[in-house]
Amino acid sequence: MKKHPSPGERATFLTPIRNLKMARSAHAYVRGSTVEFYEWLNRGPKIPKGPSVWICGDCHMSNLGPVSNADGRVEVQIRDLDQTVIGNPAHDLIRLALSLASAARGSDLPGATTAIILQEMVRGYEYSLASKKKRLEHQPEAIQKILRHAVRRRWRHLAEERIEDVRPIIPRGERFWDLSRGESAELSKLFEAKDVRHLITSMRGRDDDAHVQLIDAAYWVKGCSSLGRLRYVALVGVGKKLRPKHFSLIDIKEATAAAAPRDPKAKMPATHGERVVSGARALSPNLGDRMLPLQIFGKSVVMRELLPQDIKLDLETLSRDDAAQIAGYLASVVGAAHGRQMDSAMKRSWLTELKRNRPKTLDAPSWLWSCVTELIASHEVAYLDHCRRHALAAA
Repeated sequence: MKKHPSPGERATFLTPIRNLKMARSAHAYVRGSTVEFYEWLNRGPKIPKGPSVWICGDCHMSNLGPVSNADGRVEVQIRDLDQTVIGNPAHDLIRLALSLASAARGSDLPGATTAIILQEMVRGYEYSLASKKKRLEHQPEAIQKILRHAVRRRWRHLAEERIEDVRPIIPRGERFWDLSRGESAELSKLFEAKDVRHLITSMRGRDDDAHVQLIDAAYWVKGCSSLGRLRYVALVGVGKKLRPKHFSLIDIKEATAAAAPRDPKAKMPATHGERVVSGARALSPNLGDRMLPLQIFGKSVVMRELLPQDIKLDLETLSRDDAAQIAGYLASVVGAAHGRQMDSAMKRSWLTELKRNRPKTLDAPSWLWSCVTELIASHEVAYLDHCRRHALAAA
């Protein structure tokens, strides 16, 4: 059996994996280059200052999707909050616009479609701020299809997708690596903690005093920008009789400093794990209420149970007809997440700012259009250079 890298050796193996993942497509590069995004943004056009609220910080479209709450209700919300900070909501708009524009270019859609995407994005976002409704009422067919799929999913679907089997074991291989003795001991100790056990038993249909047993755990080779951090997956049994419906998969992920700029006047939580959970509760309540900040090996981590209904939007290829509707709907989800933190005066002020400087030929702020076009050009050059340095060498 192949020996997996020790904790100290992992970075050497994970860095090339991350580089190759980012080389798969221009959109994959956009998703994996959050730090570079903000570096480029600092050199770009002047961005209006919106109200100081919790923002996602990495609001690309793959970070939105169906998310279930502890009682089983499923909604489309933001599903990854690693970069969340109290900051400028304009940053989420630009990040989402760049993601959608990159996906449109990857789908070989005409340039006019990108302009329409930005228009519909702004309309959807403003609708959520101005309307008493949370988001656009009409869901694009592509979103409806994904939601229907999410609601029908059960434990076996999650198990087959994540651990490739419904048997109570995490298979070792390229995706899951062996733990060191120290890691195994630390995780065993972690699942004995009262707050961890409460998080797991608080899910729908479980008794508060149910027996919680750690069955297996592994280092998880997952993500792109997060590769190299602590990342564990744990298989846990809940109750005395362990049948498939009594198993749960727990994700434990290291929380590190956010690349997204925060409001220097805002009071932030003490640890990065607390920051991620606080941002999640503000922006994505379905997810935030299922998360717990912890410490392991002196590092800040976030724990959450993976549910079958939590899936990302698989929209790598956009059709011309769907692109604008999807853009408007996703922007309305982001607008609802921002808007629930604003009072009426803040919303009016931010809407007024968004309506300024709109050219006659485009119903979107000129600063948003300038940011997106300049970022697309910068990312295209950086992506090709990344492929030359990493993908070509691997080939």
